[in-house]
Amino acid sequence: MADDKTYEGTMLLGVATDSQDADGKIVAEKPVPPLTADDIEQVFARFRGDIQQIPPMVSALKHKGQPLYKLARKGITVEREPRNVHIYDLRLLKLDLPRVEFRVACTKGTYVRTLCSDIGDVLGCGAHLAELRRLRSGAFDVRNARTLDDLLKMSREELQDAVIPILKLVKLP
Repeated sequence: MADDKTYEGTMLLGVATDSQDADGKIVAEKPVPPLTADDIEQVFARFRGDIQQIPPMVSALKHKGQPLYKLARKGITVEREPRNVHIYDLRLLKLDLPRVEFRVACTKGTYVRTLCSDIGDVLGCGAHLAELRRLRSGAFDVRNARTLDDLLKMSREELQDAVIPILKLVKLP
């Protein structure tokens, strides 16, 4: 969990939610301007590199020992300090307004739903994260994943080849 991550996701423009994702309550709806792929890429460019991000209220971060999501459920909002995160890559995969499919590679601690919300704010129409799939977390890549059915069909030798040795994954002092 402490390593960089890569995700693919879909943001929905024109609809902002209180949780910045599809599970939240709609807090604003605005018309989506006739954006082009170039328009989206120009805004994406502003979010590449080191950025400041305010963690969402619906998160596990704690305020005075209490997870923010518990406060949010009670309707309580507290001030959160911006955090430095780094966006290595942010690219448009598909534009089908109001949906924007993207890939992002980022440091741990990056809230992709907040990234979508912030992009929606810059575009002037709001946005929320509609779908998200983690492709990579540190040494783990979804391309190397196996289904349970696949594992059950493997021979002992095939299983040994498929397993990542623990010493390749842990960082020893």
